[in-house]
Amino acid sequence: MSILKYLGTSRHKLFAAGKYPKVLSFSTFHTTPNSSVELHSQEEEIVIALGSNVGDRLHNFKEALKLMKNSGINITRHACLYETAPAYVTDQPRFINSAVRAVTKLGPHELLSTLKRIEKDLGRTDGIRYGPRPIDLDILFYGKYKVRSDILTVPHERIWERPFVMAPLMDLLGSAIDNDTVAAWHSFSGHSGGLSGLWEDLGSETLIGEEGMYRVIPVANGLLDWSKRTSVMGILNVTPDSFSDGGNFLSVESAVSQVRLMISEGADMIDIGAQSTRPMASRISVEEELGRLIPILEAVVSMPEVEGKLISVDTFYSEVALEAVSNGAHLINDVSAGQLDSNMFKVMADLDVPYVAMHMRGDPSTMQNSENLKYDNVCKEISSELYSRVREAEMSGIPAWRIITDPGIGFSKKTEHNLEILLGLPDIRKEIGTRSLSISHAPMLIGPSRKRFLGEICPRPAAERDPATIASVTAGVLGGANIVRVHNVKDNLDAVKLCDAILRQKSSHMKSRH
Repeated sequence: MSILKYLGTSRHKLFAAGKYPKVLSFSTFHTTPNSSVELHSQEEEIVIALGSNVGDRLHNFKEALKLMKNSGINITRHACLYETAPAYVTDQPRFINSAVRAVTKLGPHELLSTLKRIEKDLGRTDGIRYGPRPIDLDILFYGKYKVRSDILTVPHERIWERPFVMAPLMDLLGSAIDNDTVAAWHSFSGHSGGLSGLWEDLGSETLIGEEGMYRVIPVANGLLDWSKRTSVMGILNVTPDSFSDGGNFLSVESAVSQVRLMISEGADMIDIGAQSTRPMASRISVEEELGRLIPILEAVVSMPEVEGKLISVDTFYSEVALEAVSNGAHLINDVSAGQLDSNMFKVMADLDVPYVAMHMRGDPSTMQNSENLKYDNVCKEISSELYSRVREAEMSGIPAWRIITDPGIGFSKKTEHNLEILLGLPDIRKEIGTRSLSISHAPMLIGPSRKRFLGEICPRPAAERDPATIASVTAGVLGGANIVRVHNVKDNLDAVKLCDAILRQKSSHMKSRH
């Protein structure tokens, strides 16, 4: 026997407990798990948790998501990715965990059967409870319903005690409640502060990096915990017309020499750009960009020094992105966030590499025109416009756990706008977080290096703007930037190390108070 209780916020009278509704009455359905009398007539919003600790964990996730989509489970949001210590049965490999929001017309027991079939297809067999498994798929929420049967309990009965479930679950929500179904999920927690209050009581963000749980991004066949320290990305422009170093590294020999220097100075990543995106730059073709890029990329990835480093390619062309990854690039850095190539999101969804989505209005030839420079509240508008691009990327199949955000310093911005960004990075995260905490938690990249706004404040040519760059990098890292893209690796790395030490000290104080 199954009992489905429906929380109806539109037809049933509610009262408030804190900010979340509680139920005065339920609509109740009685079915058996095998009954065809289930909820087929309308789509229901659901949350499914994912876990894996056997085999290629990321591949297991990818295949599970693909099979879910092919089975009538349409994924709308992804949580961040976490690597976690095993719970209950501790003598087993570490897990990766996440969760997705989706919509489906499958009834709850149909959904359960579908997920069990997917688990079996991916190699899961009956074993010890809480033991190793290639994939684990659990229904956390099903619409506004509570489900009780011999084989299914929704909400999942152990959500509330598991940080490795609560962290990705919270990622799927915004700090603002976006619909009645989400309000119901908060109510199900039984906490006056809803899921947010429950998560806070568990320790919330102080648990990340503690208790064996780390927020990670998959890259280069590994998992990068970007919270441990700020990464330094060295710039390699293989263009004749970049604003700072155009023409300096056109040959393979000069490019390799510059990469060797930046790695010796401590670069974690190298970002190779074969098309200038300076203001008023003329666009070159895919063929010309590939002609510049591929010989140098091939030489760079074969350097012994780059082992353990990440190679990024700066392009807004999907064909260039595809060729770059095929030739060894680990991530793609797109200044247009998919606006300049309608195929970019589709291509990136299949590439399984991180994607940097940057805020820009227009294109390099138009971004500094008067219309694109109009802002009423620059940080709020960047947050809204960047989130809309990332949301489209996610709906196109790029999981949130592979997205890096960039507020686009110097792109469709005046000097005062760039200063507002450096001052307002926490505000940008917070504003994005009202809609999606997973995107607000994504690694954030900033690229102020030697840009024009620094020259307007400190009147020097581009090549002499490193001290101003260091100051802006310092402000950015202290404001929450996780990756800094710079020309001068050595001096900026020193600034980054000091900032990281300050932030560790601050974190230590906060955790001791908590």
